[in-house]
Amino acid sequence: MTGRLPKLIAFDLDYTLWALWIDTHVSPPLNRDEDTINEVKDRYGQKITFYPDVAQILHRLRAADVTIAACSRTAAPELYVHPKALSLLLISPKPGENAARPTRAIEFFDQKEIYPGSKIAHFKKIHQKTGISYFEMLFFDDERRNKEVETLGVTFHHAPDGIENQVFEKGLTEWKKRHPALVVEDAEASV
Repeated sequence: MTGRLPKLIAFDLDYTLWALWIDTHVSPPLNRDEDTINEVKDRYGQKITFYPDVAQILHRLRAADVTIAACSRTAAPELYVHPKALSLLLISPKPGENAARPTRAIEFFDQKEIYPGSKIAHFKKIHQKTGISYFEMLFFDDERRNKEVETLGVTFHHAPDGIENQVFEKGLTEWKKRHPALVVEDAEASV
């Protein structure tokens, strides 16, 4: 990942970061076997795991000081927030951090907008809380209908098969193409 990044990158959860709809495929309570990395189970043993590249992407964004948001439309928000799925899922330390302990996934997300309704409402709330311009936001979602956030100025990138490195890089490229003045402005300021 090189060059200027958006100040905020947001992800839908269901079928974007993991391969299920948590409000229909999962039955509480959720639990984790001790310090198992990237695996939480429901009462019937249904596993919740991030797609393989998610941990690496979250570490990259954290290292670049990008604000990370979770934006999910769900009828079961209590399954997502503390102390549920995001709190229980553990992400392994960055490669090279041998002594470091795993991190709860929820600690990577600076903003969490997880409730029923339009994603436009989610992004208005994030903008209100952070003051970050919509033009500085990139959003990944598996549902094309959520492209509606572009009416605010957010860059939307469709991820129909979930997040993986190639999809992530395409989203960054799309954001940079849409905002060349921001990319150039930042490059000139660093000279």
